[in-house]
Amino acid sequence: MSADNTHNALTVTELNNYIKGVFDNDRALQNVYVKGEISNFKSHSTGHLYFSLKDEGGVLRAVMFRSSAGSLPFIPENGMKVIAHGRISSFVRDGQYQLYADSMEPDGIGALYIAYEQLKRKLEGAGLFDPKRKKALPKIPSRIGIITSPTGAAIRDMINVTGRRFPYAKIILYPALVQGPGAAPDLIRGLEYFNNNSAADVIIIGRGGGSIEDLWAFNDEKLAYAVAMSNIPVISAVGHETDFTICDFVADRRAPTPSAAAEIAVPDTLELKTKFNNVIKHEAMSIERIITRHREKLSYLSASRTLTSPRVMIDDKRMATVLLAERMQSAEANAVNRAKLSLGIIAGKLEALNPLSVIARGYSAVYKENKELVKSVDQLSVGMNINFKTSDGSASATVIEINKES
Repeated sequence: MSADNTHNALTVTELNNYIKGVFDNDRALQNVYVKGEISNFKSHSTGHLYFSLKDEGGVLRAVMFRSSAGSLPFIPENGMKVIAHGRISSFVRDGQYQLYADSMEPDGIGALYIAYEQLKRKLEGAGLFDPKRKKALPKIPSRIGIITSPTGAAIRDMINVTGRRFPYAKIILYPALVQGPGAAPDLIRGLEYFNNNSAADVIIIGRGGGSIEDLWAFNDEKLAYAVAMSNIPVISAVGHETDFTICDFVADRRAPTPSAAAEIAVPDTLELKTKFNNVIKHEAMSIERIITRHREKLSYLSASRTLTSPRVMIDDKRMATVLLAERMQSAEANAVNRAKLSLGIIAGKLEALNPLSVIARGYSAVYKENKELVKSVDQLSVGMNINFKTSDGSASATVIEINKES
């Protein structure tokens, strides 16, 4: 290597800066569209997105700064095929070129559709679509709150259907934007109005049909949570029967069209009259059956001997009284006889125990002067005065000799 060549050698930084200048000065590379599959995707805490685009033959590094990433209607994911727009440049420090993307859209599937599916999965996982948390609609509401455009065909259809089916209900319109950037916040304010003022028994929120862009306000995440948190039941009526929005899945009831929402919200007056008439007929028949049963019971009672021949009843009662009195007298006599018999037995036992009875049979009772009954000669002593009690009197004596039998 000659000295002249080494003198002209570039530093790495100088070469990288030169290459960067080549890229930056190539007008074709400053406005480029690149199609590929996302890999190595990373969403940094700063809001910047780092990823690679690849196909069967190569890989291109890419970055999207927060200022551009914030306007994406969907969240990029690994494996997603996209078309990215931006410029190609080189990062001097690393010496690698990459795509500085400023916009991106799915390749083959619209960005709004992907955003819709991603939000749908997210809210379903959070339980907002769970039927258990949904509220029942009132059977006969007196106030219908409607959140929609005051100039669209949807409000006219709902007013006409409500007036035809149930003219007694009061319609309260909250005029709101239903399309464009400010529509979702406006719809949320309508829900807050009816809930904060308890101004309706049921709320209809919706609009007529349109493209996915036209209906996009009803796919807003904040609106979905506002519908789920409403204390008043909400009917979602967005677009045509084939249109489905996030609001439809979160609402307590989904109507295929605004007109159908009005039919769901209020009962049909003719049907109510028919039901009321059926109830009245049923109650009348029930009352008639009750009256018939009471009349039959009254006829039965009035034909009884108690009312037709009261003397017969009195004689029956009198005879029953006589028989009862006779039974009581017989029971009393039997009780007295049993008592006499029992008393005789007791008297006989007492008589057997009476010492006077023994004396009456020829025996005498000996008492000491203190009237103590002498039962043994051990109670006596020579010279002691004693008394003899016989059946017909008594006698006094003095002990002159004591003989004790062994």
